[in-house]
Amino acid sequence: MSVLIYAESDNGSLRKGAFEVASYAKGVADALGTTVTAVTVNVDDVAVLGSYGVSKVLKVSDDKLSKFQAKAYSSVIEQAAKAEESQVVILSSSTDSKYAAPLLGVALNAAVASNVVKLPKSTSPFVVERTAFTNKAFQDTQLNSAIKVICVSNNAYGVKEDNVTAVAEDFLPSIDAGNLEVVSIDKATDKVSIADADVVVSGGRGLKGPENWHLIEDLATVLGAATACSKPVSDMGWRPHSEHVGQTGKPVATNLYIAVGISGAIQHLAGINASKVKVVVNTDPEAPFFKAADYGVVGDAFEVVPQLIEKLKAFKSAN
Repeated sequence: MSVLIYAESDNGSLRKGAFEVASYAKGVADALGTTVTAVTVNVDDVAVLGSYGVSKVLKVSDDKLSKFQAKAYSSVIEQAAKAEESQVVILSSSTDSKYAAPLLGVALNAAVASNVVKLPKSTSPFVVERTAFTNKAFQDTQLNSAIKVICVSNNAYGVKEDNVTAVAEDFLPSIDAGNLEVVSIDKATDKVSIADADVVVSGGRGLKGPENWHLIEDLATVLGAATACSKPVSDMGWRPHSEHVGQTGKPVATNLYIAVGISGAIQHLAGINASKVKVVVNTDPEAPFFKAADYGVVGDAFEVVPQLIEKLKAFKSAN
């Protein structure tokens, strides 16, 4: 009867989102008077999950799952949920998990709530708060099914340590990879991935050309941030499409989002609106982004960003 989570990973390493999901699940489990079980795929070091409240880890190791496939992965989670008799299954709101969650909901005859931002307001009835209308509003959603599937919005709940001993055991589900073949994966070249980043520095056409992208990369390096871009930038080939954020690209829900030379088209703003603090640097004081930003700098990025980098370096050296 434990609360089950899917602890997402990348190349054998657990993602930051896995720890946030585990932290959230511990809160749910405490409210229900039960424990947290995690299912992992091709991850060796799972003991760290115990630091975030996970009591049991079901380890799945299979070469057929070396690349994410929504149908196969959702089947693994389904089988784990049935083995644990879990009535609450929790995933992140990553792109992969959002593909898997609806399939999981159908398989378990479960209600699915995505973009959940807080612990349940009540467990009987089961009510969660989630974002709606592209993060412009909040909605209380009541889940009436016997089994519930919840996708936690990135950086909404946070990572909270709650040390327990995680007992790991091998889990051998039936795996049908089907006829789907993953030919290639387009990955950003960031040192920090957009999905795992607390801070994202994003650039737009205001940078005037790919030869000036070092401004974004230098600022990101100082902040330990991921780099991203607007749709026009990826369309023009300045940056890979894997870095395109916005409603038509990757949604971003970071603690800090810095937009340099991005005017703020409605599709871009809808995709980054869940970020907690938004900062914009733009020469046009009438740019739409200023209405959505928490902080704005009206100025030339070629003057503002180098000064910001130097100030940040000086602050880090002094602290």
